[in-house]
Amino acid sequence: MRNFRLSSTALALLCAVSLGALGTADARPGGGSSIGSRGSHTWSAPPRTSITPGWARPMDQSATPRTPPGYGSPGYASPRPMPGFGAPAYRPSYPVRHPFMSGFAGGFLGAGLFGLLSGHGFMGGMTGGTSFFGFLLQVLIIGGLIAFVLRMFGNRGQRSPMGMPSSTGAPPFVNVGGSAPVTLTNDDYTSFQRLLLDIQAAWSAQNMRALASMATPEMTGYFNAQLSDLASRGARNIVSNVQFQRGDLSEAWREGNLTYATVAMRYSMTDVTTDAMGNVIDGSSTEPVTVTELWTFVRADGRGNWILSAIQQAG
Repeated sequence: MRNFRLSSTALALLCAVSLGALGTADARPGGGSSIGSRGSHTWSAPPRTSITPGWARPMDQSATPRTPPGYGSPGYASPRPMPGFGAPAYRPSYPVRHPFMSGFAGGFLGAGLFGLLSGHGFMGGMTGGTSFFGFLLQVLIIGGLIAFVLRMFGNRGQRSPMGMPSSTGAPPFVNVGGSAPVTLTNDDYTSFQRLLLDIQAAWSAQNMRALASMATPEMTGYFNAQLSDLASRGARNIVSNVQFQRGDLSEAWREGNLTYATVAMRYSMTDVTTDAMGNVIDGSSTEPVTVTELWTFVRADGRGNWILSAIQQAG
């Protein structure tokens, strides 16, 4: 019997060490990651709020495809198309690149034409020993002017009437989803706060049916995968004493018949992970932790309640 007790104790210690080595920190709903979808704003940084003055962390997992760089909604790092990747390099015309040289040549051409019209020749007339060299100089100048004019017309042929680079078939910059801002009511904010508390409670109870009624299928899948991962390691995460502290709207918008709202929320909780025998392997049952996250909710206008569609980490 004593040997059995020692073996059980050793097994519990072994489980605790192995679970601790695998890492169970941030085991709350979402696992401390940025997951989910925000419609056409999924890959756009949410506007900053008073409690999230820094940028939110981009999505680590999302069912929404990432928009190509430079197109769609402005993202966390959506650079403008580089030359050779969707848009031609802009090359200013010769007069813009060399204003001094073009001005000098233009003035020289004007003086020569004035000489021809006044009957003094292109260079004002050259006689004596300088006539031959003057002729050669005129030929060189005329040839250079012809090349200059041809270059100008060639540049013009490659540009649109407004002087912008010609199109190469690249897709235009569009506002994906056609989103429009909306105004929320106090009832909406009350729903967000209630969902925060109810989702934490359903998570701790491992009630997937309740979670599925309060989150999108995508978020439900993430929750299920996270709980399954904990269960496969003989662990369980319990979030209790959740206290909502403060909330601040980041943005709210409508896409078709769906309305989205991203809200920055700060709350405290007791976050504990235990093994199969109830031993605490991560967190503390006496020291609460404070978390600030951005939760995005969605609903069908006129029919349905708000449900969770994304969680993003602040900063």
